[in-house]
Amino acid sequence: MKPLPKTTIAYGGLFILLAFVSLLSLKAGPATLSFGDVFTGLFGSGDPLLETIVRDLRLPQLLLGLVVGGTLGIAGASLQALFKNPLAEPGVIGVSSSAALGAVIVLYFGFAGFTDIALPLAAIGMALLAMSLLILVVLWDVSVLTLILAGVALNSFAASLTALALNLSPNPFAFNDIMFWLMGSLSNRSLADLTLILPFIVLGWGVLFAATRPLKATVLSDEAAHSLGVNLKLTKIMVIIGVALSVGASIAVTGVIGFVGLVAPHMVRPLFGHDPRSIFIPSAMAGALILVGADVLIRILPHGGNLRIGVMTALLGAPFFLYYVIATRRAMR
Repeated sequence: MKPLPKTTIAYGGLFILLAFVSLLSLKAGPATLSFGDVFTGLFGSGDPLLETIVRDLRLPQLLLGLVVGGTLGIAGASLQALFKNPLAEPGVIGVSSSAALGAVIVLYFGFAGFTDIALPLAAIGMALLAMSLLILVVLWDVSVLTLILAGVALNSFAASLTALALNLSPNPFAFNDIMFWLMGSLSNRSLADLTLILPFIVLGWGVLFAATRPLKATVLSDEAAHSLGVNLKLTKIMVIIGVALSVGASIAVTGVIGFVGLVAPHMVRPLFGHDPRSIFIPSAMAGALILVGADVLIRILPHGGNLRIGVMTALLGAPFFLYYVIATRRAMR
């Protein structure tokens, strides 16, 4: 019997882990449920309280974790391929901080109290504004270095304005709202939140997937890609648009979540290779696994309910990435 390909086994392993963590996400929480309770709450009819806990509270949180984690994984893989830099992640081009700034403005001025969609729309709008500025930079100068420097400048500017809003916060309640939102969270989100951002995310996924073929040609060098007929300017614009749409929309609901986009592609490259198209779906699965797993960990830890998911992903991601750096240095010797 012919053995299964390594990638098929890897896909199966990722799927099993993701399914198991997803079940834990529906099971874990202040009201601990059995697996039977989870299935009854999802598909059965009976106890209204059980259905409310599973369908209305935990299922939206799980779906949001899967979608946002997958988005961050895809965005990280795309940016690392574009910049040919293992440190690249959604924050590197200023999209994360710009989207965060849009939400902070809404919280600072109290616009969030007028309508539930004010905060998501402001975050998406600022991400699109940042995208537009970066596209102008690419049209002026196509080099990756210029794009990185523009992204760093944009990131610093947005972060400075966010810090200014915190410094000038009119009252402690607004300060707390901004701080808690900036640390990221999946809790207290509904299917309506996911429905609002999903069109932007799916559109961003489509643009990033379309960019994977030309990105494959840029892995060696921009000169080699150009000789193969790749339009470097269009490729960079596609990645910027895809990241801005998908990550900006994600941050609009969850707040800022770091390290997922940085770590997820590195987890799957040893199994699936370095081709951007080959690791597109695995990076999404790894990102979803990290984010949902971190959310489950918060809920099962003693007093973990006070932790924010952005803090947890940083606590999990920083040691992993430090290990990756050390292992890479040893391999280069």
